[in-house]
Amino acid sequence: MEGSLRKRSRKSWELCIEIGRGSDGRRLRKFVAVKGTKAEAQQKLRELLSSLDKGTPIDNPKTTVQEFLALWHEQYVKTNTSPRTQEGYLEKINGYIIPTLGNVRLTKLTPQHVQGLYSEMLERGLSPRTVLHAHRILREALGHAVKWGLLIRNVCDATDPPKPQRKPMTSLDPDQARRFLDFAQESRYGPLFFLGIYTGLRRSEMLGLRWSSIDLQSKTLPVTETLQRIKGRGLMLLPPKTDRSRRMVTLPPSAAALLSGLKVKQRDERIGLGLPWQESDLVFTHLDGRPFDPSTVSHAFADIIRKSGLPHIRLHDLRHTHASLMLKQGVNPKIVSERLGHSSIAITMDMYSHVLPGLQEAAALEFEKALQPENVGI
Repeated sequence: MEGSLRKRSRKSWELCIEIGRGSDGRRLRKFVAVKGTKAEAQQKLRELLSSLDKGTPIDNPKTTVQEFLALWHEQYVKTNTSPRTQEGYLEKINGYIIPTLGNVRLTKLTPQHVQGLYSEMLERGLSPRTVLHAHRILREALGHAVKWGLLIRNVCDATDPPKPQRKPMTSLDPDQARRFLDFAQESRYGPLFFLGIYTGLRRSEMLGLRWSSIDLQSKTLPVTETLQRIKGRGLMLLPPKTDRSRRMVTLPPSAAALLSGLKVKQRDERIGLGLPWQESDLVFTHLDGRPFDPSTVSHAFADIIRKSGLPHIRLHDLRHTHASLMLKQGVNPKIVSERLGHSSIAITMDMYSHVLPGLQEAAALEFEKALQPENVGI
C-alpha cells in the first residue's frame, strides 16, 4: 500500500491511499481528511497504512462497494486463497457485482439492492448456478466487512438467491467406456483418458503427476500437485483443490502397466527423435517434454467422443464414470470417497445417490440370503 498527503489549509490535510485497481483498470484511492499539524497528519497516514497491511480496512462511510471489494480482494483473497480461486472471484466481482452495485455506498447497501442484482443477472440469461456463485462471493466479502466493523449486519443473509437445479450425473457404462478407450488409444492423450477412467483423478491432477512420485512397483500414485492455466500467469503447478484432495491412489494393474509402457515409450521417443527436451518430470507431455495444456486436452477428448458416436459427455465425466462403476461393483462408498478426494463421504453419497437405489435393493437381497438356512429339513 502507498499513501501521500496534501495540504488543504493551515491545519487541514488530505490523505490519499492507493487501494488497488477497479474492473476498468483505473486506480482506486481512498481520501481521508485530517486536522492538525503536518506531523500529526503523517502519523495518521502511517497508522492507516499499517492497519491496511494487517487487513483492517479504513472506516469511511463514503466507501463504495467497488472500493471495498477491491480492498477485500487485495487484503484477504490474495493471501488466503489459491490463484485459481482468486481468478474466479475477480471474474465474478468485475463481471457481475460491480456493474450493478459498484457505486452503491457500502453502508447504504440493502437486501433490495442485492436481490435486484440476482434479478438483473437472471434477466441477462445467466444461469441460477452462476447467480448463486456471485451470491456466495458477495456474502463472504460482506461477512468480512461485518468482522472488520464496517457493517452491522450482512445484508446477503436477508436475500433469497435462486436455487439451481442439479444437473443429471452423466457417466459411461462398461460397454461405452470400452468403446471410448478403443477410439482413444490412437491419440497421444489416450493414456491420460485411460487413467481418468481407472482412477477418477481430475484433469488438473493428472496433468500435475510426476514420474518421480509414482511407485509403479507398489502400484500407487500420490496426488500432491495440479497443473492449471491461470489468466495472465500461464501454466502453473499448484496445490490440490483441498486438503482432502491430497491423497494416495492405488492403481489397478492395467493402469500401472499402461504407465510403465508410457514411461518406456517417452524415453524411446526422446532418444529416437533427437528433439530438444524440456525436462519437467511430468507424466503427460508433448514430444519435446512441454506439458499438455488443459484446454487442448479437453478439445481432444471432445473430438474422440464425436468420432466414437457416444453420447455427449465432458472430460470430467470420466471421474463420474470411475465412481459410478466402483459403487455398482459394491465398493464401499467411503473408499470411493477417499479415491475421489472428496472432503466427506456425505458429498460422495449425495453426488451418486442415483446409483444407490439399485445397490440398496441388492444389499437387501443379500441380507435375506444370509439368514436363510443352507439346507431346509423336512
